[in-house]
Amino acid sequence: MDELVVSTEVYADPEEVYAFLLDFPQYANYSEYLREVRTVTGDGGPGTKYALTFAWWKISYTARSEVTGVDPPERIDWEITKDIDAGGCWRVTPPESVEGDGDSADTDATPSDDAPCEVALEVEFDPGSASSDALNLPRLVSFDWVLKKAIPLIRDEAERVVERAVQDLEGSTRDVDLDVYVDSDRI
Repeated sequence: MDELVVSTEVYADPEEVYAFLLDFPQYANYSEYLREVRTVTGDGGPGTKYALTFAWWKISYTARSEVTGVDPPERIDWEITKDIDAGGCWRVTPPESVEGDGDSADTDATPSDDAPCEVALEVEFDPGSASSDALNLPRLVSFDWVLKKAIPLIRDEAERVVERAVQDLEGSTRDVDLDVYVDSDRI
């Protein structure tokens, strides 16, 4: 399995970030190649199924995904259910807690109002599991050529989605510093 993790800080309430990320159909607004996300069944929780229509070059493809688990407000797990072994999660990490100021009887740790939370998109996939029957390719175009060209786009798309989502969550445009981890030279 190849792994990609794109993370950054976002200045928004973790519950707001979680609710925002649970709205999968909006992701088409952030991606260059994702044209539409249609809810097939469900309300965003476990078991919710989506049809994600991608278009790149001369190829259009509809992937099927399912939300496999949620842990509000910190995690949304999902997997692709057709044509490739792939899945991942959105992870929201609340701001570090700070100790009370000592002036009150309340000594419990509370999050700082100015501290950002971290949001991360984690993706795992096995390119070797991709089904060549999934695409209707133009004549003389090999499935291997398409994979070789498309796999590197995954990183750019993940970065674009995280960056644009952060900008919408914060309500402003800023340079978003992304931390990117990959464990494959294909990505």
